[in-house]
Amino acid sequence: MLKTGKGTDVTFDVNGQLFHAHRCVLAARSPVFEAELFGPMKEKATAEPIEVADMEPSVFKELLHFIYTDSTMSSDSKKGDDDDERTASMQHLLVAADRYGLDRLRLMCEVSLCQGIDAQTVATTLALAEQHHFARLKGACLRFIASRDVLAVAMKTEGFKHLVASCPLITVEILDKIAEA
Repeated sequence: MLKTGKGTDVTFDVNGQLFHAHRCVLAARSPVFEAELFGPMKEKATAEPIEVADMEPSVFKELLHFIYTDSTMSSDSKKGDDDDERTASMQHLLVAADRYGLDRLRLMCEVSLCQGIDAQTVATTLALAEQHHFARLKGACLRFIASRDVLAVAMKTEGFKHLVASCPLITVEILDKIAEA
């Protein structure tokens, strides 16, 4: 349905890229889309595209793919990408899944990010987890950073500088976790 575009009745504008979809499918899969498209906060039933702010078109495309197929494209099409790019893509998809109330996708993204934690990405992933209250992901990052002398390597990354600047109290939690080990 998504690929053919037959019967689409809603259009989204994501940074100038248009996406056509079916209101009923979106509403059935996402409580946020249901409220946006059919509830009291519904968008006007006009031919105007609904603007989606603060999201890249590639992330919205992945989100729609999940809504229609209950699977992600990233497991197949992004195997050739480097790990940092896959991690960043998964981080953005996690935020989108949370934004639209897609709990299964959120869980899939968290699991993927937990499995892919490394010294180069742990700080950015931890900042994301802290800022969006992803407890499972935050715990995994704290355990990783406290293990195997990872902190020294992680502290040299730009992500760690961002983490300290944006979430300064997390350093106390990092030290507590290291003290536990």
